[in-house]
Amino acid sequence: MPETAFENDLLTFRTLYDSPMISVRDYVCRVKDHRHSAEEVSDLNSIVLMRHGAFSKHFEKRVVTADVNQATFFTKDSVYRVSHPTDCGDRGTTIVVAPSILTDIIRELDPTVVEHPEQPFPFVTGPCSPEIFWRHREFVRRLEIAEASPLEPLWADVTGLQLIADVLEAAFIHSGRETRKRLSTVADHVEKANAAKSYLSAHLGDNVSLDEVASAVYSSPFNFARLFQEQTGMPVHRYLTRLRLRASLERILEKDADLTTIAFDLGFSSHSHFSDVFKREFGKTPSEYRNSATSIGLAETSKNLIA
Repeated sequence: MPETAFENDLLTFRTLYDSPMISVRDYVCRVKDHRHSAEEVSDLNSIVLMRHGAFSKHFEKRVVTADVNQATFFTKDSVYRVSHPTDCGDRGTTIVVAPSILTDIIRELDPTVVEHPEQPFPFVTGPCSPEIFWRHREFVRRLEIAEASPLEPLWADVTGLQLIADVLEAAFIHSGRETRKRLSTVADHVEKANAAKSYLSAHLGDNVSLDEVASAVYSSPFNFARLFQEQTGMPVHRYLTRLRLRASLERILEKDADLTTIAFDLGFSSHSHFSDVFKREFGKTPSEYRNSATSIGLAETSKNLIA
């Protein structure tokens, strides 16, 4: 069920992530009877991805059942009632994208469809493929463990927006609407990607946001995230992480270099965060790398740098 104006013991919401670009909330509905709810009103344009159970949305003379095999779209100010076809309630994720970015995503899929940006969804449901279902669950899991494993806003924004873009694209195709992605020139994409690389290299130690990088290269956040991955073969957050990790290699070998200082200088939230990410990338911790920095050890580590 999407967010409504009320919350009680039977329906609870928990914010998993909130930025100027995307808001992600977990909800749990414990309603177990089959009766229709009172009228509800969507206060935002939102997308619901289910993780458990099902609910039916009643509006006008239509009934749409939402379950784990599909995405459900709620348009701002739409009026509906809810019932439950099962006795197990339901649980899922409500995702709200900033209006300007949501418009960018939909216009890229079909430039003619967004005549009324306040009502962006030309469909009520769309398919949720196994791949999207799994990505959604992994996205939520990572957000839920953010306290134990530091969360990078750049990763959360890029991953969340890409997930929603793919959900919307699947819905467009399923509804019979041919997607017509707007394409900039290849030269423009190359230029923006190179400008972004320069920006990232100059801000290795900063808490860089997607909006900041996109603004620096005169692009919208979503369009920039897409073109950057097309040009580099990886999301911008992963590219920045690799820049930071590879920049750390020379510094780790400096005499008396403090690993915690290196971690903070390169934008990691803590020594442990730096160590965990370093080990995932290179197969050993910074301390292990320093201790094994013989000609043989460096040769072994270089295999990971090439990968």
